[in-house]
Order: sequence, then structure tokens, then C-alpha cells
Amino acid sequence: MSRIGRMPIAVPAGTEVRIEGSKVTVKGPKGELTREFHPDMIIEMEEDKLLVKRPSDTGFHRSLHGLTRSLLANMVEGVTNGFEKNLEIHGVGFRAVAKDRDIELSLGFSHPVLVKAPEGLEFEVVTPTKLRIKGIDKQQVGQMAAKIRALRKPDPYKGKGVRYAGELIRRKAGKTSV
Repeated sequence: MSRIGRMPIAVPAGTEVRIEGSKVTVKGPKGELTREFHPDMIIEMEEDKLLVKRPSDTGFHRSLHGLTRSLLANMVEGVTNGFEKNLEIHGVGFRAVAKDRDIELSLGFSHPVLVKAPEGLEFEVVTPTKLRIKGIDKQQVGQMAAKIRALRKPDPYKGKGVRYAGELIRRKAGKTSV
């Protein structure tokens, strides 16, 4: 059996889980998430724990088992604690400014780039060069962080651009004269 899929998911107090066939709704202090899972996966609630079981030992069901458990655990974690990604902006004149719920990025282009916050996400400008993305859906938080990073990827020669906090950029040597 899958090592990840076998692990029970602890449901903390104040978090409510509703299972309707293959549709699971998790409601907590931060919000509510609903997701439709594959109909073959068996999701059960025992006391204050969620269990995911698979009908057979085929490769397809084995692959779905761990995935379903991970997605459920992320839903429970998201509605109780939430998720966040931190981004750093490196470069002379590169900065972020909060505009209502959105952010305006100056990334060395001839114009500022406005990034609108989708429903369920929140931007926080910690300093002009540090940005935090918060939300309850792990996939949505990661996707938005990747989109912002893609606006100006870190340059391998000077290291300028948007990077994840703590990300190591492999630097290349520039031209050399003979």
C-alpha cells in the first residue's frame, strides 16, 4: 500500500468535513474548500480522522491513493492555517507597491506591471522588495507565485529579477577578455 495514502488525516477542532460521494467540502476558520475526487477512491471519516482507501491494487488506483490523500490533507491544512509563499525582488529600481488588493511591480520595463489578486488570494508587500502571497488553496497560491516570478525570472549573470525567498540562483561567469 501507499505510504502516504495509508496515513490518516487529523481533522482539528473547529474544522468541519462533509463527504457526499466523491465530493468533499472542508470548512474551517479561514474559509471553505470543495473538491471533486475520483469516484473510485473511498474517503471515510472516523472520529476526528479522514481515511482514504483504494478499491484495488492496480497501478492506476495506487497512483490515485497518495494523490487523493495529499489533496485532502492540503485542504484541511489550508482552511485551518492557510498557505503563503514569499517572493524577493532583486535589482536596482525593482520594487512592489500595494494598490488596494492588487500589486504594482516595477521590474525594469518601460511600464509598471499590475497584478490583480484573484478571489481567495491576498497580497502583502512586506518591504518594497519582499512580497507575500496568502490563501487557503495551496495550488492557487503556488500558481500565482509562479506567475509573478515568470514576469521577470532571475537573470543568471547579475541575479536581477523575482525569486522565491531562499531560492539559490546559479550564477554564470560573464565575458572574459583574452
